[in-house]
Amino acid sequence: MDSSTHPHEPHDPSLGSRLNWLRAGVLGANDGIVSTAGLVVGVASAATSRTPILTAGVAGLVAGALSMAVGEYVSVSTQRDSEKALLSREKRELAEDPDAELAELAGIYECKGLSPETARQVAEELTAHDAFAAHAEVELGLNPNDLTNPWQAAFSSAVAFTCGALLPLLAILLPPATWRVPVTFVAVLIALTITGSISARLGRSNPRRAARRVLIGGALAMGITYAIGQIPGVSGH
Repeated sequence: MDSSTHPHEPHDPSLGSRLNWLRAGVLGANDGIVSTAGLVVGVASAATSRTPILTAGVAGLVAGALSMAVGEYVSVSTQRDSEKALLSREKRELAEDPDAELAELAGIYECKGLSPETARQVAEELTAHDAFAAHAEVELGLNPNDLTNPWQAAFSSAVAFTCGALLPLLAILLPPATWRVPVTFVAVLIALTITGSISARLGRSNPRRAARRVLIGGALAMGITYAIGQIPGVSGH
């Protein structure tokens, strides 16, 4: 086959992991947009002064970012502990009974469609190169050198949420009082359309359907909090 027709494409095993991180970042930004927008629209509905809106918006941004960071840290730490436990068990099994582990690896490749002879040869060559990495990848779906990092996950979640939250906060503070809520509605719905479409494309799903879902959710959140701000006693009317 002509190599110029089908150029070599290097395979990056971390591509899927990076896409997952990117998708998580988009979802974190989406959370920041919706939660902060709902908060500031509700306050703007009840008050005309910028001070309470700014205070509520900044407090919501900080609280939301910290909550996202802590939640992601706990979740990823638990996942990492589980991964390390599985890898430790695999390393122990390799040390105690390497022949059985070799047969197990060959059996896995045989189940994937290789002939018994080829499966055995592949297992032997991979074992000779790096038995632990071979078993971790095939049996556990893990790369021992690329485990999830809870601190990175926490920082990424906090940054993504903050970036998303800044948009409705600026949209509600910059315009004159009479334009604050309409401008924020429009800005938030545009931003949600973009984040919903990006998330859908990363997940290879329908962008229009995904955008429609987040638009409805965002509009409902802002509509409900705006209505709460209009309740007598809440708004001071």
